[in-house]
Amino acid sequence: MRVFKGFVVALLTLPLMVSAEEIGSVSTVFKWVGPNDKIVVEAFDDPKVEGVTCYLSRAKTGGVKGGLGLAEDRAEASIACRQVGPIRFNGELKDGEEVFKERTSLVFKTMQVVRFFDRKRNALVYLVYSDRVIEGSPQNAVTAIPILPWPSKS
Repeated sequence: MRVFKGFVVALLTLPLMVSAEEIGSVSTVFKWVGPNDKIVVEAFDDPKVEGVTCYLSRAKTGGVKGGLGLAEDRAEASIACRQVGPIRFNGELKDGEEVFKERTSLVFKTMQVVRFFDRKRNALVYLVYSDRVIEGSPQNAVTAIPILPWPSKS
C-alpha cells in the first residue's frame, strides 16, 4: 500500500512537458460557490519545431471541486496550430511524439497533443485527445501545417 501511495504522490508532483500560456477564457456555467465552468484558450510552442504555435481550447470545470483541482474536466478539445516564423527542427521528429500534456483530473486523466510528420505532403499534423489510465475517449481534434518558406524581411 505504501508503494501505491508513493506512486500516486510521484504522479501528482511530476512536472509536465510544456506549459501553456492562457490567452483567454469565457464562462459557460455560473457557479454559486467556486469558479464558474469555462472554456479556456491556451497557446504553446512545439518544443522540437521552432516557428510553430498551437492554440488549444478546452473546458475547465468550476465549482468547489474545480477550484480545489479535484474535478474531472471534459474530454472535448479543439486545436489549431500555425506557422508563426521560419520552421526549424530541433532534433529528430518521431511520429506520435507527445508535444503537450496536461492533467484534467486529480490523477488518472490527461489531455495530450501528439505530432506526426506527413512526409508525402510536407506537413506537420497535430492531434489532441484525452485518455485515462483505464479507458480513454474517442473524442479528438486534428490540425495540420504545411511546411512553407517563411518570407524574409527586405
